[in-house]
Amino acid sequence: MTTPHVEFRVDPSRYRHWSLDVEEPVATLTMAVDERGGLVPGYELKLNSYDLGVDIELYDAVQRLRFEHPGVRTVVITSGREKVFCAGANIRMLAASPHPWKVNFCKFTNETRNGIEDATANSGQTYLAAVNGTASGGGYELALACEHIMLVDDRSSAVSLPEVALLGVLPGTGGLTRVSDKRRVRRDRADYFCTKVEGLGGKKAVAWRLVDEAVPRTAWDATVAERARELAARSSRPQGAEGIALTPLTKERTGTSITYRHVSAKLDRAAGVVEITVAGPDAEPGDVHGQGADFWTLAMARELDDLILDLRTNELGLGTWTFRTTGSAGHVLAHDRLLLDNAGDWLANEIVHYLKRTLKRLDVTSRSLIALIEPGGCFAGSLLEIVLAADRAYQLDGVFEDIDPGADPAAITVDAMNLGPLPMSNGLTRLETRFLGDDEALAAVRDAAGKPLEAADAERLGLVTFAPDDIDWDEEIRIALEERAGFSPDALTGLEANCRFPGPETLETKIFGRLSAWQNWIFTRPNASGPDGALRRYGTGRRADFDRKRA
Repeated sequence: MTTPHVEFRVDPSRYRHWSLDVEEPVATLTMAVDERGGLVPGYELKLNSYDLGVDIELYDAVQRLRFEHPGVRTVVITSGREKVFCAGANIRMLAASPHPWKVNFCKFTNETRNGIEDATANSGQTYLAAVNGTASGGGYELALACEHIMLVDDRSSAVSLPEVALLGVLPGTGGLTRVSDKRRVRRDRADYFCTKVEGLGGKKAVAWRLVDEAVPRTAWDATVAERARELAARSSRPQGAEGIALTPLTKERTGTSITYRHVSAKLDRAAGVVEITVAGPDAEPGDVHGQGADFWTLAMARELDDLILDLRTNELGLGTWTFRTTGSAGHVLAHDRLLLDNAGDWLANEIVHYLKRTLKRLDVTSRSLIALIEPGGCFAGSLLEIVLAADRAYQLDGVFEDIDPGADPAAITVDAMNLGPLPMSNGLTRLETRFLGDDEALAAVRDAAGKPLEAADAERLGLVTFAPDDIDWDEEIRIALEERAGFSPDALTGLEANCRFPGPETLETKIFGRLSAWQNWIFTRPNASGPDGALRRYGTGRRADFDRKRA
């Protein structure tokens, strides 16, 4: 399969696979996949199966519900097809896709599912899966991301995770983890369920905790509506609030650059490096609601989010990303304070959680991340999180004497945004993760909050890796980037993923660190992807020819 250039910007007027109907306090997302609407030629999206294009629309809808529809308290996800909810990821697409495409597809789908759970947990928008037909594989995994699952009880509809039995792979969008960790299905039952192609329905699916209730078709519509109202009544979402429009991002892409208003990237293909610059706000913050999508923190987060997705999907050969900032640290901190001082405001809350999700996307991106802290930058508060997310950070000791000897020295600032509001997937802040088990070092950093830290102090506190002076700066950075480019990208991905997530294991870290790794390994094995493997033989009437040796 020839992979296309993928664009993640979309809006409801261009949806091909989903429709969104809002009757506050309930919104209904209906999945009716256009069979001929695949992102790549060569397969049909039958039985509400999906590809990356379907998930891009879903991600957009979830985002818009949080920002544009604050009056929505319950979101019902259902199917517009007869007797089928969703057949999961399209098998023909998976079989024909190169390995990196599968990996990015699974990762983005996982992130979208996590976003649904985050909306339920932090936005007062509870997701209800109205499974009005059979849900298999990724279709059931979509339901698992919802807080409450209703299954139509019609003696034919069931939920299933048939990947092991049919495809020689694993449920790749968190299915196993959500069955065991989230829904607390017993391991012996989970083992049986995941090897039973036809799945389970009716009362047994309820008894095994695979769904929350099974409802006869005669009472289906009324019961779904009643349950949606009940969930809405529990929400703390504001009444009478006016949403903001997520206006289209301004983006210019050339062969060597990607440019937005606040974020830009230079693509150096010869070196395998992307040079990313984030510009801080050019003024003190205005009214959050009045500025809407133009409020700097939201605008910057949307741009950075889109850039990460663009680079991750379209630029596989650019393995090292460097990050710089420009602008006023004071203006960044002022925007942070305004959001945190108004934490009870629904929009301020949404912006902080969006920034949190964008930084989490950066954390799980398989690229080497290097922060470069120079004079004129604004790595403070929310932008300091990029430094803390990086695999290494270099801070210039002083200034560039031959360029601007009168400049203020390079500095970073820890502030309230670094001390709790933006946790990683492991449930800890990036500072807590950095100083895991070293309470004394963490306390010293907290004591330094609010103070601009030049290189010597930042290095002493453990906030940066190295602090070269201007004589050594260019050479040290050059050597670091060239060295990185000389290593195996597979080994680096494993190294980075292991180093980034010390500490507690959570549902999210299991999905990305455990299940994704297993799934991605299994996807490359001949038993799944070989010429006689299960993915290739699916639908041919011929059984896969498995190598029976266990590794």
